[in-house]
Amino acid sequence: MDSAALQKYLLRLFERHDVELQPDEDGWLVTDDDFPAIRAQWHAGAAGAPGRLDVDVVLSEERRIEESFAGHGEGGAGCRDALAAFEHNLFHLLLAACWYVTDDRKMQITGWDTGVRTWDVFIGPFTVRGADPLDLPMPAAALESIETALKRESLTPELHWLRLVHVHGSHGELRCEASLDNEPWTAGTLALDAVAWPASPVEYRARCCVMLDVRDY
Repeated sequence: MDSAALQKYLLRLFERHDVELQPDEDGWLVTDDDFPAIRAQWHAGAAGAPGRLDVDVVLSEERRIEESFAGHGEGGAGCRDALAAFEHNLFHLLLAACWYVTDDRKMQITGWDTGVRTWDVFIGPFTVRGADPLDLPMPAAALESIETALKRESLTPELHWLRLVHVHGSHGELRCEASLDNEPWTAGTLALDAVAWPASPVEYRARCCVMLDVRDY
């Protein structure tokens, strides 16, 4: 799928949620000629490997959200698979945190108090690939552990975003990754490592996105 087709797809996706964006010639969709702006680019996989959908959201001159989603399948099917993962995993969080359109059926909405500030927190579902998610309930302790770790951070009073990943290998090997504002977050990775993740005879990968915005009073 080329940039023009992706731009049209995103434009219609936002329109279905009553958000009107304006396309520009570089593939971006902008908000009233300003930020936030969003763009997606598809990179087809080679020799049967999955492709990659890159999604960029520019919040300001200095800050942007960068996420990628694997797409399995040949041709356009791979891109559609990645777009489905984006919509399920991240899109509704972006709507809530960046465009203030909230659907509590698509995410968990809560508040975290770090002692200095209170945050509105938008938590996406854990997306499981490689195994049936119904057979692998994700542990509630994962987000509890992340909340505890985040309370030790000195967060600036602005929007922040987390990516949480757990990989269960085919031979039982485990790997966790956490990032905060696009950067590797060691404390978050250690928090995920301390959680008891569900065992599985097959390899699987679980991913969750979280966005936090400082609460206005």
